[in-house]
Amino acid sequence: MSIVRHPIALVCVFVWVGFVCAISFMEAWLKFRAEGVTLPIGLGIGRLVFQALNRVEWVLAAAVAADLLWHRKAGPSQWLVLVPILILLIQTKWLLPVLDERALLTIHGQDPGPSQLHVYYVTGEVLKVSSLVVLGVRLFSPMPAKG
Repeated sequence: MSIVRHPIALVCVFVWVGFVCAISFMEAWLKFRAEGVTLPIGLGIGRLVFQALNRVEWVLAAAVAADLLWHRKAGPSQWLVLVPILILLIQTKWLLPVLDERALLTIHGQDPGPSQLHVYYVTGEVLKVSSLVVLGVRLFSPMPAKG
């Protein structure tokens, strides 16, 4: 049997995983397959969705970190929260602004040229989700044996 010492962190970790998986791994590419969605329209939608996702991720990251710090009994595995927060910081300060600028160029009819930025972003998403799943699993603690 397991107990949950950080229920807020646990819920937020898996909500965070759900948001990233639903948006980055499904919505991002699926919208371009919808009939009538042109590249500029898809990019415009994507800009809005990823800006909103980024804000939601920061709220969830803050909730997870606050719950872990509040109890001040964070074990070594709970430091895993630093991995997705670091990735989120890199995405927020570097990748998303550059990708946003490239999207705007395309929306306005210009060709931004080839780039590996989407590969970096997807790699970050895979690492973020992986570390969050590991953290979420480790937030369960074995219940002490009786007797």
